[in-house]
Amino acid sequence: MKKVLLLGNEAIARGAWEAGVKVAVGYPGTPSTEVLETIGKYFKNDIRAQWSPNEKVAYEVALGASFAGARVLVTMKHVGLNVAADPFVNSSLVGAWGGLVVLSADDPNMYSSQNEQDNRYYAKFALVPLLEPSDPAEAKELIKEAYRISEEFETPVLFRTTTRINHTVGVVPIGNRKEVPFKGYKPDVKGRVLLPVNARKRRKVVLERLERLMEFSERFPYNRTEYNDTRVGIISSGVAYTYAKEVFPQASFLKLTLTFPLPENLIREFVSRVETVVVVEELDPFLEEQIRAMGIDVIGKEYIPRDGELSPQRLKEALQEVLSLPPQEYSYDVPPVAPRFPAMCPGCPHTPIFWILKKIRATVMGDIGCYTLGALPPLNTMESTVEMGSSIGTAIGMELALGSTYAQPKKKRRPIVSVIGDSTFFHSGVTGLLDAVHNDHRGTIIVLNNSTTAMTGHQDHPGVPYKLDGEVAHSVSIQELAKAVGVKHVHTVDPYDLKGTEKVIRREVQRDELSVIVTNRPCVLKKEVKSHLPEFVGVQVNPDKCTFCKLCLQVGCPSIYAENGKAKIDELSCIGCGLCVEVCPYDAIEWLDLEAPNIKNFSLQD
Repeated sequence: MKKVLLLGNEAIARGAWEAGVKVAVGYPGTPSTEVLETIGKYFKNDIRAQWSPNEKVAYEVALGASFAGARVLVTMKHVGLNVAADPFVNSSLVGAWGGLVVLSADDPNMYSSQNEQDNRYYAKFALVPLLEPSDPAEAKELIKEAYRISEEFETPVLFRTTTRINHTVGVVPIGNRKEVPFKGYKPDVKGRVLLPVNARKRRKVVLERLERLMEFSERFPYNRTEYNDTRVGIISSGVAYTYAKEVFPQASFLKLTLTFPLPENLIREFVSRVETVVVVEELDPFLEEQIRAMGIDVIGKEYIPRDGELSPQRLKEALQEVLSLPPQEYSYDVPPVAPRFPAMCPGCPHTPIFWILKKIRATVMGDIGCYTLGALPPLNTMESTVEMGSSIGTAIGMELALGSTYAQPKKKRRPIVSVIGDSTFFHSGVTGLLDAVHNDHRGTIIVLNNSTTAMTGHQDHPGVPYKLDGEVAHSVSIQELAKAVGVKHVHTVDPYDLKGTEKVIRREVQRDELSVIVTNRPCVLKKEVKSHLPEFVGVQVNPDKCTFCKLCLQVGCPSIYAENGKAKIDELSCIGCGLCVEVCPYDAIEWLDLEAPNIKNFSLQD
């Protein structure tokens, strides 16, 4: 069998293709994004793949594909399942006709997320089977098992990964695609129309299915025991098993891969043959709680941390004093890396907006995206980021609570502004806009439209004219949508026109009605922008004029730095947006060549 090096996400995509999946949908979110991107790039002839506006819609599309008899994969990061929770939990009741697998990619240590919730509890909550791979090769094979389980038991399957599985490269054996007979649509009104009279009956079906899954878990081949030194027996799953195996290779192991429902008999047999039982898992005590509920005494979260990403080093430090087995004797130490604040890219069209909002002392309710970095030094502008789409709703709440302050003279007001990206606006900002319009709220909503889902790698959304596979798509205008729902004051600004943009923002934040401002510059890292940039666009600091007032440093552009008591600009990274030229009060920052074109007067139509 041929073996190749694959990223965990690529291995999952390959496994879905080999399993005969016909439809794949999702919403981009690290660490899950590459699964759907790989399908769209390499398997689009066999699998119809697309991004949806949000995870809830993606799950509903997947559910419909399952109703039609196709094997379908729906992908999202852990917090995305919160958005899709309504259809996910109810899909346990309606069941699956074509195999339905939902990939939930958890993010321990919150490398690119606002929390590190443990989504294994969703399986227990919805009473659906849960699978956890421990490496890329197992992930590829296990995704195929997920479809067999889904169709045998007519249930959705939760396929839980973590960042380290998704983004690890491993040797993966690859096989051929198995064309699964297309089942076709089978009407089932009593099973899929969740009126109370039907849902009550379906609840009994779910509980009966759970009993059969418990029996199945006892014989599931990916749940396996490894007996070595029986003084210590470790029960583990997912990447935590890999870490435990690395640190205590001489221990006995019960490796669980179907982690809900648990194989109680297999666990009891394993426990009976070892002296000390340790449950090693990342984040919450999901396995430990269930095993303790069986009346089994184990070592677990009283020693192993519940926060952050588990690692061999952390596991060694947690358990070496309490186990009779010594850990492997080699160093896990990682050389220290100098810390730095993340920053927006040179020329990012979001930066001028935050510069202006800081100048006018706005109270900024923010959202999820690259622009969340506006909360960090030196801009320090954004004051709230909770979840996707929260900026508009939280601003409405601020207005409701502080409405009396608007009776003060206008000069004393601190304006409340919502800042949201274009992809996030389509994801879950539209409903907040509807609330603002319907309830006649005042305030300013700024949609930072950079024509992509930038933070996760430039995926499409309903506002761009292309699809996942690169085909032409109909794009939805944010401005026209805002007007259609009743916003009277809708404005488009060029963020590189600092003075013009500031004039519009200052005017609109004083307005006693709702207004929407939409920016119009694409992400500077988009390949079509980079490939069309003029060759000579940089700026430089004239040291004779520079007073080192440090105002340009406060913009937060990574291309600007200080050297020998003067501001300096890195010509290699500067793209010539001109923001620093406009900010400098002493005209000390100049275009390298006044005759050369710069990005300020450049567009993709040039």
